[in-house]
Amino acid sequence: MKTLISCLLVIIVLPIMGQKKKRARDHGVEIGVMKTGTLNAITDVPGVKVGHQTLIKRDNVRTGVTAILAHEGNIFQSKVPAAIYIGNGFGKLAGISQVQELGNLETPIILTNTLSVPMGIQGTVKYTLNLPENENVRSVNAVVGETNDGYLNDIRGMHVTETDVMTAIQNAQKGLVAEGNVGAGTGTVAFGFKGGIGTSSRLLPKSLGGYTVGVLVQTNFGGVLSIAGAPVGKELDRYPFRNAIEKSDGSCMIVVLTDAPLDARQLERVAKRAMMGLARTGGIASNGSGDYVVAASTAESMRIPYQTRERLDSGDVLKNDAMSPLFLATIEATEEAIVNSLFAAEAMTGNNEHTVNALPLDRVLEILKKYGAIKD
Repeated sequence: MKTLISCLLVIIVLPIMGQKKKRARDHGVEIGVMKTGTLNAITDVPGVKVGHQTLIKRDNVRTGVTAILAHEGNIFQSKVPAAIYIGNGFGKLAGISQVQELGNLETPIILTNTLSVPMGIQGTVKYTLNLPENENVRSVNAVVGETNDGYLNDIRGMHVTETDVMTAIQNAQKGLVAEGNVGAGTGTVAFGFKGGIGTSSRLLPKSLGGYTVGVLVQTNFGGVLSIAGAPVGKELDRYPFRNAIEKSDGSCMIVVLTDAPLDARQLERVAKRAMMGLARTGGIASNGSGDYVVAASTAESMRIPYQTRERLDSGDVLKNDAMSPLFLATIEATEEAIVNSLFAAEAMTGNNEHTVNALPLDRVLEILKKYGAIKD
């Protein structure tokens, strides 16, 4: 009888555990006015791949690595135009000065926890040096961002290894992107609820170029949560400064990729708009928040060869007058990516028995209906 009961439990429980949580749009929450890409993910941008390495060990390790690859080739040999915008600089973003100086990206973008940035650099450098054609490379500018997952994760244990970083890169693939408690979002907290990885995209109509903008976020910050304009945080009575001892510190890493032909100057303009998307969710870029945006163009015409005899750059860039649709796409995709990270995340208990609950979706959906943010 014991064996029979155990078998029945497995049959009943496993399908429930395997169910994927619905994203915001699956519940009828439509953020913005622009159309999403097919997957509503950063991987809607042609050639873009995302990989995760999730570390959940014992009762105190809740962390990981997320890798974003701008294209399928050797990024060091075929660099992409890039820019970085600092919303609030309480963070540790490796590689920022060279990107700002030269305006290009030459490695995968790595996200992890605060004290694992050195491992992020080491793993990315080793991956790059090991690529064919890179045998004589002696300098690599690894771009590694972070948020602090020390509430749920034993961050001082520094459990991320260079192998984990390389695994995340090697696991990168096109298609659907896992969200919530995965990779660099495993141990994060946002708006007082479980945060994580989130992604979204926008597709411009052909009349505006037909370009795709994709965004991926690592959410670990605070504020007064707003979803599609509805004051969710206020209705839930979950927001900072209700009491003097409460804070809203934290961080958010935002990655924006597009196939629009943009140079570094234009990409910085795009990156600035991502912070507007963060603000639309109620984020305030608090004093202790490290809010960084890494933006890059994947357009083949904009690629920058590592070695060339040409003295002049080639490639036509989009006119400034044609930038506004990309700005709106970035704002909307950032906002929805942040919301998706909350919808996908699940409650988690971690270091020192700390527990962070998931967003209470039943109550949130009621609030969204109350404020007309869900279409019937």
